Amino acid sequence: MAVAETLQRYARQVVRPVLCTLVVAYIAYHAVQGDRGLLAYFTYSQELDRAAATLDEVRRTRERLAHRVALLRPESLDPDLLEERARITLDLVGPNEFIVILPAEPGGEAN
Repeated sequence: MAVAETLQRYARQVVRPVLCTLVVAYIAYHAVQGDRGLLAYFTYSQELDRAAATLDEVRRTRERLAHRVALLRPESLDPDLLEERARITLDLVGPNEFIVILPAEPGGEAN
């Protein structure tokens, strides 16, 4: 009987710290690994940085194209650009002209 009482006394002393430790471990695990934890935060931060870089690139491309379109407006018509676009669109070449085809640059403009 003395052994059962001793075990019961030790069990009372051990149960609370063990339960508290388990609760703290559960909270700590989900603070790091959970849907809104630290790892998810870093992942979303990197994804946001990539999206911002893509947005900047798209904006620069749009501004460049808007500038080229503005050069084709009747108020500010650039004859060289008009001739370039006509030659590309209609595949026209003068009788004394040579065509030099260069390989496309990665990320370059497609004509």
